[in-house]
Amino acid sequence: MENNHEGAPLAGRRDRIITLLAQYPKLDSDDLEDLLHWFRKEASALDVGLIASDPRLAVSYQGLKKDHLDQLTGADLLWVTILVGTGFAVLALLVWSAL
Repeated sequence: MENNHEGAPLAGRRDRIITLLAQYPKLDSDDLEDLLHWFRKEASALDVGLIASDPRLAVSYQGLKKDHLDQLTGADLLWVTILVGTGFAVLALLVWSAL
């Protein structure tokens, strides 16, 4: 039987993120970028849930979420504009074809 330890590096990464989050907002820019990258690109829903439910990290997590994670980025606004514009274009075509 083969022993699979793929989860070990991920657990170590989550431990590093927990350490960084515990220090928030007193992080240098590189550590803050690492923290944000992990939450935005690497973290699974389970990872976020485990961190969010940890009472020792509640204040830091809520602060990070309010300051950085809940804000819309330029890419988010671009996608919203594209979706709304497409919706209006489809609606205009439907109205135009009904005439």
